[in-house]
Amino acid sequence: MSRAVAEDDATDEPTQPTQPTLRRMRAFGIRPKRDLGQNFLIDSNILGVIERAAKLGDQDVVLEIGGGLGVLSEHLAARAKHVHVVELDRSLEDALHDAVDPYNNVTLHFGDALDLDLQALDPAPTKVVANLPYGIAATAILNTVFDLPGVTTWVAMVQKEVGERFAAQAGTSAYGVPSVLAQLSTDVRVHRSVSRSVFHPVPNVDSVLVVLERTGPAPSKALRKLVQGAFAHRRKALPKSLQLHGGDKALRDRARAALADLGLPEDARAERLTPEQFRAMSERIGG
Repeated sequence: MSRAVAEDDATDEPTQPTQPTLRRMRAFGIRPKRDLGQNFLIDSNILGVIERAAKLGDQDVVLEIGGGLGVLSEHLAARAKHVHVVELDRSLEDALHDAVDPYNNVTLHFGDALDLDLQALDPAPTKVVANLPYGIAATAILNTVFDLPGVTTWVAMVQKEVGERFAAQAGTSAYGVPSVLAQLSTDVRVHRSVSRSVFHPVPNVDSVLVVLERTGPAPSKALRKLVQGAFAHRRKALPKSLQLHGGDKALRDRARAALADLGLPEDARAERLTPEQFRAMSERIGG
């Protein structure tokens, strides 16, 4: 009789999810926050795809922005020399510790990744691997390109439009500031599309894995300023856009002369110039 009762009691116990994200959501009472753009990875098969794209090795120091519930963090920790995990939401702290406490090669950083002193990270990152919050994806990638010269590879889950913008070629509608600034020092490609079903909650936008490989140093501040000014009024001619973006007639005239020197029309728009033409233009106009 007691055995039958025990069996009945066992069947009444709720089954715990085996997938780490779902298990931690239940164990720690976590609900994704839409205002923070939280879409947690729930398909562990994508972790291998990310790892292979990053060519992860046991000497790599990885920066992960947006640790979430730690499913990617623990995967990285088991394969890298060290992992820096950045997470804004302190309510995820217990779940993240559950994921990474078994490893002694993880540093957790709680706060806004855009305010983090990237150059102070120790050991210094060599790769950036992340499921990036959509709202900060472009800025986070560019900040790490500029401020982490030792990083050679980026593998980031981003909104499809963001990935396409980074990889866009001159003359296309998606081509803009992120395209130029990223491509001045990296090779960029959209590695593959990612099903919405790998996330919880399911996002209402498509995602891609974007891969960047370092080819040279980050663009100078003067070159970044030129690119930003050139696209500030993208329907205007590039020299006029620079003037409207806080320049003057002298800058406009130098820009026209630089375009002519490069064999381009003096009224060319920013979207016509390749990243290398922007670099050459910056060298000509100075400032």
